[in-house]
Order: sequence, then structure tokens, then C-alpha cells
Amino acid sequence: MDSPSIHMFFFKLKEVCYNQQLFAQARGKEGIHIKEHISPAKDNVILFPKTLDFYQIQLTVMLENERYGEAMELLRFLLQCQGQDERHYEEWQALLEWLEAAFPQYMNHGGGQGAGLDSDEHEEEPDEEEMKRQNVRAKLAEDQHYADKLLHTAMEEPLSEQTMLALEQLSYLEGSDIDDKLVGWLMQARLHPLLQFRVLQTLRKRGMQGTVQFKRGQEQVSVDMETVPLTPEEFPPQVAMVTERVAAQTEVQEPTLYYFAQELWSQFIMAIYGTEDYRSILDEDDTTIDIWAAALHQIVTESLTGSRNEEESRAMYGITDTMRFRFEQAYRSFRQFVSAGMQE
Repeated sequence: MDSPSIHMFFFKLKEVCYNQQLFAQARGKEGIHIKEHISPAKDNVILFPKTLDFYQIQLTVMLENERYGEAMELLRFLLQCQGQDERHYEEWQALLEWLEAAFPQYMNHGGGQGAGLDSDEHEEEPDEEEMKRQNVRAKLAEDQHYADKLLHTAMEEPLSEQTMLALEQLSYLEGSDIDDKLVGWLMQARLHPLLQFRVLQTLRKRGMQGTVQFKRGQEQVSVDMETVPLTPEEFPPQVAMVTERVAAQTEVQEPTLYYFAQELWSQFIMAIYGTEDYRSILDEDDTTIDIWAAALHQIVTESLTGSRNEEESRAMYGITDTMRFRFEQAYRSFRQFVSAGMQE
């Protein structure tokens, strides 16, 4: 997997710039609800490039939040649109068929796990996890090689949404050999940091304990499996404090920047999980939080506008000359992550 496609993880900030009305609506945690933008009259719909980018991001959000019913609904909508590359239709059709086969319980109610998102309760029904587990085990009962097929999809096929779905299904199967294969893959293969994090989540869901060591870039990382976050809420509070600082500066007057900052930070924090950069954020130092918030503000501003006014960004967050070196280190970490995501 030498040059993996990571579009399911990472939007290309440089290439996406929505109008202010969309972003004013997009400030919620889950982004824009798809039902607000899909009209029942789908015939002869032609998607402009930026509109397509928008729906691709929403599809990513739905899959990451396990809103499979809504994802199926969106894919059916996209398949009825006109004017796209044949490659897109093939990818959408393949993903839709995969979702329908893997999660048939969501085929007839588009809300899926996302139903009721207008309320404050986003949690799954009490039996949701058991339904998923039974569904995967039923497939294993039908096909004794099902686990091997999932491992092949995850480890051998090109990185795609199906990779993530295969990893999720593996989390419901038993067998230490699955753990061994996933750990070996994590330790030996050159995986994108975001994929490494997904593998860690799968191993934690499977109940693995102890410490796992692997390389992330040139850094040796050691992760305690019991502490791997499965949801954004499970990250230490210092992680959320960074976007809270950015929100204080941008939420009202620059909703576009705030929205992208939220999205980029959620991807970045997973990509650096367990590294020295990650540990630095958790040192409970307000100065450190300000430095990371300023660097996040700066990288998103550059990506959206193409301009670099570092002094203005530093002034917003009180970054003095004595803090400048640490600010530039944080900025470089963001820059490397964004650049890696745009090499496609």
C-alpha cells in the first residue's frame, strides 16, 4: 500500500471552498445533515465540483460516525446524478453494495444510527452493538473463510471505505490469530497514520490489552491499548480545549475557518496519537494549548486563503517571541500532515 488514497479520511483544504451560507449551517459537530440538501426530485441533477466535494465529505462523516443508513441514502442519490467520471459511479456502486451486504438492517431506514440527530441524544440503542455482532457472526457461519476475507480486504486491497468497514467487522469476531495478524500488519507495513489509528481502535474493540509498539514516520510509538479512544469524547479534555480556543476567535465572524479547523483537528489528533506531539498537548499547560490553537488557525487560514499572516495569528492567541519556536514546531507538524494528504 505504497501511495494510499486517503480521501475517506481527509478533505483537501486547498481545493475545497464553500460559500458562507453552507458553512453557517455546517457548524454542528456532525456537519450539515444530508436530508436538508437532497431533494426528492433527483432526475437530471448535475453536481458541480465543489458540490461533489461537499457530498464526499458528508459521506466520510457518516461512515466515521457509523450512520450507515444515511450513507446508503446519499450513495443512491449520487448514483442518480449526472455528469461525473465513470470512476466515481463505480466507486459509489461498489460501496453501496458493500454497505447493503454488511448492514442490511439499515437498508430501509435512511436514518440508521443517525436517526434523531436533531436531539441531544446521539447514542445507539442498547442492542445496537449486539445487532452488529450477530450480523457479522451470521456471515461467518455462512462462510468459514469470512474472517480471512475481511483481513484480505483490510490488509491487501487498496485503501478505501471498504477497508474501514472490514476493520469494523473484524472487531466483532473472536480469535487471537486476528489480533496477531493486525498487530503484525501495524508493526511491519507502512501505513498512513490515520489507518494506524483505525487499526488500534479495532484492536481495542476486540478487547486486546497491553502495549503495542510501532513506527509512525521516524518515531517509535508505544500505545497502551486500554486507553485508545473509540469516540471523540474519550480523548483527554486538553484535545477539545484546542478547538475551543479557535472557536473563541473565529466561530462568529469566520465560520468557514472554524468548520475546517474542527475537521482538520479531528483528523490530525488521530494521526499523531501516541507521538511526542500528542503527549505535548496533554501536559495541561495553557501556553501549549494556545500554541497548538494558533498553529491550527494559521494552517487553516493559509489553506483557505493562500496567504500567510503569521504575526496576526500569533497575536490572537498571545504567542510571544519566547513561544515562537514551539509555535513553529506545531505549525510544521500540521504542514507535514496537510502536505501528506495532498500528495494524491
